Amino acid sequence: MSHSVKAKKHLGQHFLHDLNIAQKIVKSLPETADAIIEIGPGTGVLTQYMIEKENFKAFDIDTESIDFLKEKYPNHAHKISFQDFLEADLDKIMDGKSYNVIGNFPYNISTQIMFKVLENRNNIPYVVGMFQKEVAQRLAEKPGSKTYGILSVLLQAYYKIEYLFTVPEQVFTPPPKVKSGVIRLTRNDVKKLNCDEDLFFKVVKASFNQRRKTIRNSVKVLTGNNTVDCIYLDKRAEQLSVKEFVELTNAISNSIH
Repeated sequence: MSHSVKAKKHLGQHFLHDLNIAQKIVKSLPETADAIIEIGPGTGVLTQYMIEKENFKAFDIDTESIDFLKEKYPNHAHKISFQDFLEADLDKIMDGKSYNVIGNFPYNISTQIMFKVLENRNNIPYVVGMFQKEVAQRLAEKPGSKTYGILSVLLQAYYKIEYLFTVPEQVFTPPPKVKSGVIRLTRNDVKKLNCDEDLFFKVVKASFNQRRKTIRNSVKVLTGNNTVDCIYLDKRAEQLSVKEFVELTNAISNSIH
């Protein structure tokens, strides 16, 4: 599989070779999780613990990985697809059913994977993923931290996020230059936020896009010259919780309509 390692290096993919860690990652999904999509299975170190599940699917865009896995698991070859998770029509592929997501995510598309999860949040109860450690910590971060950002807020609006454990560099081939971290997302009970959700996404993004400014200045791109009546305007984005961003969104909505 040396060619696959070479081929995938440009995607930021590092192959895990420690079986104890692989099992620990897979066991972080609830036992009841039957329908699972694995993103970027590579050499199949996680795949081997899930391939027997009836509703398991593995998506990869590296043909050598796919060929290798189909050869290794001929009875389950139909579960392994040349499929870009970011481009996939998940509703169609999963036939409208709920499914869980797992993977040693390629570092350079890990945040895009999370945005795709957000788009499909009502069908994804659990996500267990390995990220660059700093990214994993950021997603699980609480308000008030300098690393708390757009995705921290958007994901925490709909998911409980737990930082599970850190993974050292030497358990990968090739070893990355940074440590990795595994997190678990568990869908919460919020079916819909108590505000205009499209505007909420815009407010969060605008607030963090100029995070050194106060929210009053950051959200002017949305409010123009309209007066917003909200107690959070003189704060900075990283100080606000999900609940406070919802309140801010409602205040902005009232000012522009």
